Amino acid sequence: MALLKKIDTITICYLLLLITYVSGLFIPLMENDSAQHATMAMRMYLENDFTHIIKGHTPYLDKPHMHFWLSALSFKLFGISEISYRIPSILFLFLGAFATFKLALLFYKKEFAHYTSLIFLSSQTIILSAHDVRTDAVLTGASILSLWQLIYYLREQKLMNLIIGSMFLGIAFGSKGLIAVVFVGICIFCYLLYERSWRSLLNLKTIFIGLIAFLISISPVLYSYYIQFDLHPELVVNGFSNVSGVRFILWDQLFNRMNAVGFEQNSPDYSFFFHTLLWAFLPFSILAYFAIFNRATYFFQTRFSKIKNTEFFSLGGFVLILFLISFSKFKLPHYLNSTIPILSILCTSYLIQLNVKRKSKSLQVLYYFQYFTFFIGILLVVLLLTVSFDVYSTFSLIVSFVMLILFAVSLFKKEKNVKQYVTTSVLFMCLINFTLNTQIYPILTGFQSGQQFAKIIKEKNIPLNSIYAVNHDYSWSLDFGTKRNTPLIPMEKVSELPKNSWIYMKQESYDELKNKIPIAEILEAKHFPITRLQYKFLNPATRDSLLKKRFLVKIK
Repeated sequence: MALLKKIDTITICYLLLLITYVSGLFIPLMENDSAQHATMAMRMYLENDFTHIIKGHTPYLDKPHMHFWLSALSFKLFGISEISYRIPSILFLFLGAFATFKLALLFYKKEFAHYTSLIFLSSQTIILSAHDVRTDAVLTGASILSLWQLIYYLREQKLMNLIIGSMFLGIAFGSKGLIAVVFVGICIFCYLLYERSWRSLLNLKTIFIGLIAFLISISPVLYSYYIQFDLHPELVVNGFSNVSGVRFILWDQLFNRMNAVGFEQNSPDYSFFFHTLLWAFLPFSILAYFAIFNRATYFFQTRFSKIKNTEFFSLGGFVLILFLISFSKFKLPHYLNSTIPILSILCTSYLIQLNVKRKSKSLQVLYYFQYFTFFIGILLVVLLLTVSFDVYSTFSLIVSFVMLILFAVSLFKKEKNVKQYVTTSVLFMCLINFTLNTQIYPILTGFQSGQQFAKIIKEKNIPLNSIYAVNHDYSWSLDFGTKRNTPLIPMEKVSELPKNSWIYMKQESYDELKNKIPIAEILEAKHFPITRLQYKFLNPATRDSLLKKRFLVKIK
């Protein structure tokens, strides 16, 4: 009976997480990256051109093809929509959760392996990556699956695991480049360092078969880069010609980002990822800090002696990767995403210690931090619903209320243990993110002018071939909403457009052109970059001061 109850609790958590993830499928795409990547994949599908990556109307040399290929394939199967764009990424996140569970199961009992995958799936940055989709979801899922299969091979010496692990490492490479190889390589190094089993890796069979499988997996990406760039040295990319796409993805890309070459240095703060973890790994960020300190102390106290059913790769891998990316001159919060699976395993290893040694005081401290997190999280969401935005949806509020009841029942149980800590945290994240997905994000995305104009164009039956955009006044949400790449027109050429043409432009362009062209009709939309929220925007009294105007102008 107790076992059934345990399984039921875990199953309920998985089901509520599934509901939360599905609710994010219907949110309009956010600019810039998510809508931009969707538009780039859409172009591949519409033009049936999968070897060239084009950003708007220019060659794109940054992230490789895999994410765009998967999204374009999804468009081909399910049609162009926000849902079909997100499907591949969500599937890879679920695959990553399964791989995280199986990897943890190599070292820990099944119950705790489930806690690992639950921690992974309920982390804020992972939930966010399922609807604000970039390349990181595919990278995360493919990387942890590769790591699981390669570690399994090192333990069992089954060639199929080596081949699968190497192939998925190639898929991870194809989604974001060499950083995937660095991530998996560091974790494998830490695993071998603790296990003292170098011979299982350093043999010709392993190296040859693994390398061949990896090269086969990345060959479509290398071929596409060769076709687009190496065969066309005349292309000017980021101000340079004679650019090798193959060299870029095999070498330059990683080091360009580390040194901010081609990117504006955005953070000299070496502690950036350590404090970013506070929100990115909610609601387990405090647990993560405790786990890092505790497990590091444990390994130093045991002098790194090999102990059965103990792993070092989660601690060593996470710390080394965090240390490495902290020296990058170009930092973004979602760089942490691929480390979340091993961080979840690290947190589980600490929870196991709390459970085995009955450290009730340490667990009580974690509960106090969690109560504070719950209070702040629910308070902020209530303020968003009642003060920032006057929203109401019967269905969504009913589901949120049911989740709140489940959360309250779990929260006020007298028994305080590791299982209760994890499941209550999962329920909290489901409650918060389901409410955000169904109530808040749809309102926020309504402040994207391109999305607003795409709806107006459909309602007014404006011919798509009559719509242009002034150079530099580009809107990814407009392109995705109209299912086409809007042609760009230089400012000085606008007057040459035929009658009844429509032009999308920003306030500055409108101010310059309004007295130079005959205007038949003006459509306005308010705009705000919603991925960079500010207090003044969330405050209804000061919101208008931050809103910019965008225009869709018809030439007479």
